[in-house]
Amino acid sequence: MSAGGGTRAILAALGANAGIALAKFVGYLVTGSSSMLAEAVHSVADTANQGLLLLGGRTARRRANPEHPFGYGRDRYFYSFVVALLLFTLGSVFAIYEGIHKLQEPEPLTSPLVAVIILLVAVCLEGYSFRTAMRESAPLKGDLTWWQFIRQAKVPELPVVLLEDTGALIGLVFALAGVGLTVLTGDPVWDAVGTLCIGTLLGVIAIILIVEMKSLLIGEGAAAPLLSTIVRELEAGAAVERVIHIKTLYLGPEELMVAAKLGFTSGLPVDAVAAAIDEAEARVRGAVPEARVIYLEPDLDRSRVAS
Repeated sequence: MSAGGGTRAILAALGANAGIALAKFVGYLVTGSSSMLAEAVHSVADTANQGLLLLGGRTARRRANPEHPFGYGRDRYFYSFVVALLLFTLGSVFAIYEGIHKLQEPEPLTSPLVAVIILLVAVCLEGYSFRTAMRESAPLKGDLTWWQFIRQAKVPELPVVLLEDTGALIGLVFALAGVGLTVLTGDPVWDAVGTLCIGTLLGVIAIILIVEMKSLLIGEGAAAPLLSTIVRELEAGAAVERVIHIKTLYLGPEELMVAAKLGFTSGLPVDAVAAAIDEAEARVRGAVPEARVIYLEPDLDRSRVAS
């Protein structure tokens, strides 16, 4: 569900951003608005970003091999990290540069109505993309707030698209405000201010994404509620005294590795221990489907032996 939902959200954003980028460039050529140019470059960056997310999803499906025995699942994290860098460099830095340039050398707008019409159409298209991303994210979000979902999600594409679309919608509001105030006051400096606001917004979003994707690239374990479920299932067997030690690691968005040392009842024959381990693995996989790689090591529960 998550992979398919992520792909649908990416495709919706890709189509919307490609059309919006073309329209905004036409609007910039007609009006000379720096806000429009900043938004056009922003949409180009977003379009390239959707392509990178699709590429990451494709390369992550490669089979494991001796060089990469756990597969290529983290490719999705890598390409999402590249997306964040592109959003910062191609989107934020360019918009801030253009805004400063227009502040120093303001230029009057021509045919501002064209810019307003294009921006309003862009709001509708971005709204469609944003609605698609929210609909596909809802089953994964559960009871979490949207901010918690962005911080805790292990599927990178949906948070990336959500933040991109949020930034795009707010950026369009800034662009409309810049063009509108320029028309009302006759002072083109407002268009430059709108451009600077767009650049700052993109910078903030990019930094959030960079921090989150870096954390996933380094390696994150299961969240506390999921870890508690895993421990509970491991200890549910009659032969398992307790979980002595456990570590988890996401090998990809939908693949969790579990490594644990289990304390078994003393005196169990080898066959019974092996059967208990198999049962424990089955219980964990039944409760946590993403726990696909499980390593369990038997040991005596020495705390109970000592007592």
